[in-house]
Amino acid sequence: MKKKSLGVILVTFLTAAVFFVGSTSAIAEVIKWRVPTVWTPAITLIHTDQYFVKLVNEMCKGELEMRLFGAGEIVNSFEVFSAVQTGTVAAGCDWPGYWAGKDSAFSVIAAMPAGLDLQTMTTWIFHGGGAAIADEIFGKFGMKYLFTGCLPPESGVRGAKAYKTINDFKGSKIRMSGLLQGQILKELGAAQVMLAGQEIYQALEKGVIDAAEYSTPDADWGLGFQEVTKIWNIPGWHQPASPVGIMINKKEWDKLPKTLQRKLEIAAQATYTYALSLFDWDSATYTQKFLDKGIKTSRLDKTAIAQIQKASYEIIEKEAAKNPLFAKAAYSQFLTMQHEAPWRVIQQGLHEDMPEKLPNMDALKKAAGVK
Repeated sequence: MKKKSLGVILVTFLTAAVFFVGSTSAIAEVIKWRVPTVWTPAITLIHTDQYFVKLVNEMCKGELEMRLFGAGEIVNSFEVFSAVQTGTVAAGCDWPGYWAGKDSAFSVIAAMPAGLDLQTMTTWIFHGGGAAIADEIFGKFGMKYLFTGCLPPESGVRGAKAYKTINDFKGSKIRMSGLLQGQILKELGAAQVMLAGQEIYQALEKGVIDAAEYSTPDADWGLGFQEVTKIWNIPGWHQPASPVGIMINKKEWDKLPKTLQRKLEIAAQATYTYALSLFDWDSATYTQKFLDKGIKTSRLDKTAIAQIQKASYEIIEKEAAKNPLFAKAAYSQFLTMQHEAPWRVIQQGLHEDMPEKLPNMDALKKAAGVK
């Protein structure tokens, strides 16, 4: 009788325990993150962030919920970094080039002028150590970083004037983002003007600037450049490939279970793949829209492109000598380019070509402290 009573008690206890654990799991509090982005809803680049957040919310249902906010809804574009760093928000979507003033190493992972193309940049991120280097750079500021996409070559400079030779740049005021890009413009005799995307239209319309670059054709169209420019100057040497991603406050990241961290990494990789095809499709679609609108293209001559590449390498080497982390990132990128070169030569005409020259690799290696 005692054995039977003990058995009943044990079964009752186990049943209650299972019910309790199940109930606790069912009512476990969902982690909720506010996620501002540097893009406004009018800028098509926000589509990558929207896709990532949607994917995370589907994959992490009942565990983590993200809510995306456009630029200006919580903080403006240039305040997203500090909002994530201080923990005001858990995460924020960005383009790393906006933070080059905090550390020039951000310039490398954002886009180096006459640097890595889209294919090589993607290879560097996932196989050449790029993801780890981005983590190291953002880690200095208490953040984890996940790449969620990469833009193809940006449109180029749009305005009323054709830029065919180096001399054509002299005296021009050009809206162009990027620390290194600004230094090259100075070398060309032009002045860099920094403006937020939503300010460019009026600056072009009123003649405050002579020309401007912003992003891919779809983003440029969304900002109305087809209405205030006549000439599309190509190629987009200033940003051959521009990665984007999500900054996550490191303390918030470390709070997440490993399984949830892995889900975010997988969602970021899936979004990256989606973004590659989306950006390419939209770039082609809106290129045709610009051409149908009557916008004329003007191509820089080969001599000008070679001079820009030479200036870019000189500026990269100078900055590397001042900043070891910049040097480490740049050296790593050009090592990937070096690794890819023989394969590109074999497939010449079918695969994107590599530059004929690289910067001084020994100088970069020394500045990076690599043995």
